[in-house]
Amino acid sequence: MAVPTFKKIDIDTYKPGKSNLKKNRLVIKLSANESALGLSPRVKKILKQKNLTIPKYPDSKCRELRNKISKKFNCEYNKIICGSGSDEIIQMLCQLFLKPGDEVIVPQYSFLMYRVYSKIVGARVIFSREKSFKVSVDEIINKVNKKTKIVFLANPNNPTGTYLDKKELINLRRKLNKKVLLVIDDAYQEYMIAKEYSSGLDLFKKTENVFILRTFSKIYGLAGLRIGWGYGHKKIVDALYNIKPPFNVNKLAQFCAIESLKDKNFIKKSIKHNLIWNNKIKNEMNKYGIFSNKISANFLLLNFNNCRFSAEYIRKRLENKGILLREMKSYGIKNCLRLTIGNSKENKIFLKAMRLIIKDV
Repeated sequence: MAVPTFKKIDIDTYKPGKSNLKKNRLVIKLSANESALGLSPRVKKILKQKNLTIPKYPDSKCRELRNKISKKFNCEYNKIICGSGSDEIIQMLCQLFLKPGDEVIVPQYSFLMYRVYSKIVGARVIFSREKSFKVSVDEIINKVNKKTKIVFLANPNNPTGTYLDKKELINLRRKLNKKVLLVIDDAYQEYMIAKEYSSGLDLFKKTENVFILRTFSKIYGLAGLRIGWGYGHKKIVDALYNIKPPFNVNKLAQFCAIESLKDKNFIKKSIKHNLIWNNKIKNEMNKYGIFSNKISANFLLLNFNNCRFSAEYIRKRLENKGILLREMKSYGIKNCLRLTIGNSKENKIFLKAMRLIIKDV
């Protein structure tokens, strides 16, 4: 018997942050930018319910959730589409807009799934250079040509933690060819407190050639349920519904997302926790010659170029203590690690471990 022929796709498979170690050791996972405080109490109540109608299919159009999103963020109901994580919406956008030979521009250090889904449909991925790990508007514009169809941009950016301010984002859209779709990923916008920052949704809610991505995986703590949403011109959203899998967002994810949007106190608590621990960790790392981006999202890109120890050495020593950080080789970033801000206990254990490693000469 023979295996039927299938096409070969030249991509580097996405490798998520490590989540376990050998021998089933308990680990402190600070490698995937997940919620430090877990779930909202409102969501926990939903998960304890026993009368969920699981045998029945979920609402294929997420009507109740979209209604809640539209009221929460003051945006139009008919311009919202929900997905199995924002990843699925990225995939659908690539399927909708791209064909073999088209080009997509992504910053050189950016979320890997932009390039993965683009390559799967046969598009060519063009990388724009960053300056000091920050996205450059000029470098993006310099890469645009007649083949360019989409520019993907996370703001703040993963994994660097840097961001474009309001003026820079507006300038990027103004300079881009009007026929190029600008996709702005707002995955970490809830954590942003900088006055010069504005989310993609706030800036481009009424712009026809900008598409916004949002997720429930980060501050809302629903990473395990896989749910996100997108916002764009109704013609684009309608076309996405035509290619969307029929029941792509499960019922439990929809219920939990609705409840998470209601809990303002949990979000405020998460933002405060993130800011406090970002400052503590950043300041202590600076003492060791380990520098990072300006505080933005729920993670820090730790740069070891001025430290007497390498990123790889620190990563291995931390793993020996059951603490997992994200290696950056897969992103093409040398001598750096990405650290997710954990809960208070996890952060204290991390800091204590770093003190012991640095002093153990």
